Amino acid sequence: MKAAYELPKKRSGRLPSLSLKRRGKRVNRSFMGTFSLFALLAVFGSFMALPLVYAINNAFKPLDEIFMFPPTLFVRNPTWNNFSDLINLLGQSWVPFSRYIFNTVFITGIGIVGHVILASAAAYPLAKHRFPGKTFLFQVVVLSLMFTPVVTATPNYMILSWLGMIDTYWAVIIPAFAYSLGLYLMKQFMEQIPDALLEAAKIDGASEYRIFWSIVMPNVKPAWLTLIILLFQILWGTDGNGFIYSEQLKTLHYASNQIILGGISRAGAGAAVAVILMSVPIVLFLFSQSRIIETMATSGMKD
Repeated sequence: MKAAYELPKKRSGRLPSLSLKRRGKRVNRSFMGTFSLFALLAVFGSFMALPLVYAINNAFKPLDEIFMFPPTLFVRNPTWNNFSDLINLLGQSWVPFSRYIFNTVFITGIGIVGHVILASAAAYPLAKHRFPGKTFLFQVVVLSLMFTPVVTATPNYMILSWLGMIDTYWAVIIPAFAYSLGLYLMKQFMEQIPDALLEAAKIDGASEYRIFWSIVMPNVKPAWLTLIILLFQILWGTDGNGFIYSEQLKTLHYASNQIILGGISRAGAGAAVAVILMSVPIVLFLFSQSRIIETMATSGMKD
């Protein structure tokens, strides 16, 4: 009797492969269907790119074009005056602009590293261990995703004030550690790791800490890279209002808001600084978008 696991017979000297099956599916797809799909994606993609195109063009517009009505999407008379005005304004600030950059980089870096470590350490037992209250704790995490930062601003302020962290870097960093979406993504992604792999490590004598750092973390690299991007966008764009009052501790986003609120004459410089601020997260996203898509695609899947 032929075994159930026997490979199918050769056809034309080659075994049927997955690539042939995929090639067959591509042949069955009509040209008009493929063209319509790409056309639809191109239309929606164009609409999503319009704000970015408009912001970049605004940075090179003279003041008369910025306040033109109806507004124009593309610049007609490009100029570098907005960037030169921005440099002059930065030189007149009584707090060195490098201080704003340091504050932003410090808050962003510490917040990202701390959150990735804490979210991963908390997600590991939720994903791979059994203990009383596990389901309830995860439901609390999912429920917390429903609350916006505006809703939690008052409780956060009260807790940070009680801890004596108001008007310090930690007033922004500590709430970033408790970013619930990161914990959710890490937990869902860790569930994709086969239990047999962890059991084999335990048989070889590896401790829980060794398993976590040497096996789990390398296998969930797409997930924590995604967390880096998501949290970078949040912390890079924070101004610390309501928690930080000292000018020496203000962030880059706060400095840009001060430039924009300086009056009509600073509208060009404000458009220039807006492009500079948004360029950093965009470049970071372009280099890691495949990891983000992979994480979002698999975070809701289970074996």
